[in-house]
Amino acid sequence: MRGKLLSLALGLVFSLAAIADEAEIRRTMEAKLGTKVESVAKSGYLGLYEVYADGNIFYTDDKVTAIMVGAQLIDARSMKNVTDERMRKLTAIKFNELPLERAIKHVRGDGRRVLATFEDPNCGYCKRLAKDLQKLENVTVYTFLYPILSEDSVRKSRQIWCSADRARAWNDWMIDGKAPAAKEDCDVSAVAKNQEFGRKLNITGTPTIFFADGERVPGAVPLARIEQKLSQTK
Repeated sequence: MRGKLLSLALGLVFSLAAIADEAEIRRTMEAKLGTKVESVAKSGYLGLYEVYADGNIFYTDDKVTAIMVGAQLIDARSMKNVTDERMRKLTAIKFNELPLERAIKHVRGDGRRVLATFEDPNCGYCKRLAKDLQKLENVTVYTFLYPILSEDSVRKSRQIWCSADRARAWNDWMIDGKAPAAKEDCDVSAVAKNQEFGRKLNITGTPTIFFADGERVPGAVPLARIEQKLSQTK
């Protein structure tokens, strides 16, 4: 019994020490980075700590004597990209908490598979994605107008939102290059709210895709990758 109590006591001491270390690392990193640190955790490699802040993963030691920026941590045994895997978990969202009423809804087939995208109407990669998404079957795509490239992007987003058929106006522009004809004379607050919401999610580039399980994928990914992910999360 005494041995068990001693083990529990030692475990508690080490746990409290780890918490203290993480709290100190958080304070130090916030001071050095000049931004809020969302989380601090042991990486499990080389005694490094993973620090997540401002949408990025940093690595440092327990004394913050050095900071690794833009590093990719690879497990040498499995060759798995640990940083990428952690980033997917840290940036995941709850899909059902997306404000879908502020998105353009596209339904093909039975629409049973779902994904959401944040896109700028003047984004070249978004136009490529729009063409690829046309090839998907039995899917519902929620497109959030997220103009971040220029004032013209804001204007086109408002015109598309004010169109009688938003999905058609979006596809006409993104796929066929036919500029939206509608005026900016409706309630376009959804566009501004999307911009604010996207900033809160730290969406800094378009397109950004969210799947039903909450995983975030930035950039235009191959259609095969999208199809694979949809098949896994249907």
